[in-house]
Amino acid sequence: MPQFSGVIPPVVTPRHTDGSIDTDSLKNVTKHLLDGGVSGLFVLGSSAEVPYMTDAERALVVSTIAEANAGAVPLIVGANEQTTNRVIEEARKVIDLGAEAIVVTSMYYAIGNAAETETHFRAVHAAVDKPIFAYDVPVRTHFKLPVDLLARLGRDGVITGVKDSSGDDVGFRQLLLATKDNPGLSIFTGHEVVVDGALLGGAHGVVPGLGNVDPAGYRRLFDASQAGDWAGARREQDRLADVFEIVFTPNGRVSGGAAGLGAFKTALQIMGVIESNTMSVPMPALNDSETAAIKLILARNGLV
Repeated sequence: MPQFSGVIPPVVTPRHTDGSIDTDSLKNVTKHLLDGGVSGLFVLGSSAEVPYMTDAERALVVSTIAEANAGAVPLIVGANEQTTNRVIEEARKVIDLGAEAIVVTSMYYAIGNAAETETHFRAVHAAVDKPIFAYDVPVRTHFKLPVDLLARLGRDGVITGVKDSSGDDVGFRQLLLATKDNPGLSIFTGHEVVVDGALLGGAHGVVPGLGNVDPAGYRRLFDASQAGDWAGARREQDRLADVFEIVFTPNGRVSGGAAGLGAFKTALQIMGVIESNTMSVPMPALNDSETAAIKLILARNGLV
């Protein structure tokens, strides 16, 4: 295995009903994840609602999780900004707060191409002395990181890993094949429901938003795969796929982001991990009927 492997959930950000960051609940989430056997914590990712955060909120979230984690597992922190120099500045901030690796997307809002994206990653690597994960999330950046670019950056030591949230299973398999001779490069899937297939194909781990709700389930899935127990891995994945049904309970009432992240928060609220399922403005929280539907799904899967 390379330096990073296993289950590294993207940590959600609880808020009080007044919208402020709920640091006590954030500490509870961190403990819940550690108790579930996670291999690391991905902080300030999409599941954290990072685009909605102020700079002060980002710093508070990283420092709170770092304190609660107390060095138990690596902190992999998103340096989320539009362009290269802003990413470098953000990366230095989160490193000072305890990040042991950083996560970097391609540029967004700015219009670039593959050559400029390669320069972007190389410039960040030259400026910060921490491992870098390339985060392939075209739904947010509107740019798909090319397989050949990722393989080249991995060979040259510019990146230590890739978090693939592209939803492109063919491209993901091509990435695994293109990097199979680079044992130091970690390839993670961001999928929740086809993790067993990704691991069978050679992925080194998973960064599942649903892992906030059931980290132990993803740990069992990963451990089964490492033991070669693919039937056991499939059983656990089938159960997690049913748990994932919570994200469909709003049935189009809210945006996709508010539905998925709202479902994770609502589940954690039902489980007693966090105080409120409040979302970042302008996203609405899930309502009472959606909460009741989520509770039924959690109950049939042994989570409440």
